[in-house]
Amino acid sequence: MIKTLEIETTSPQQFIDITSQVQSIIRSEDISAGMLTVYVTHTTCGVTINENADPDVKRDMLMTLDRLVPVEAGYCHAEGNAHAHIKSSIIGSSVNVFVESSTLVLGTWQGVFLTEFDGPRRRVVLIKILRG
Repeated sequence: MIKTLEIETTSPQQFIDITSQVQSIIRSEDISAGMLTVYVTHTTCGVTINENADPDVKRDMLMTLDRLVPVEAGYCHAEGNAHAHIKSSIIGSSVNVFVESSTLVLGTWQGVFLTEFDGPRRRVVLIKILRG
């Protein structure tokens, strides 16, 4: 089974915590145990798991990615969003998460994030659930 989330991003670059939306799908589908994959269908954003308690972590991540891959650096890609393609490749397009007792198995401070690098846009996130 594949479920879809549609996320409206609001900034050119941002981390959006989608943990509660993923958790809602688990509850609505009555998944007690298994594994799921969270996958983004775009080439200029990604999905990652990281700390969701301190908002400075998101800011530090974006700042570091900008330092590594600046928006303007003489890229050849004509659309002007080469930096977004590179950042999304660094972050990755999917994560896997275990489900136990109808709950995502995440560490105390962990959350699932959509990472936007070419926004604002409407993004599609797919959730593939494997019951276990």
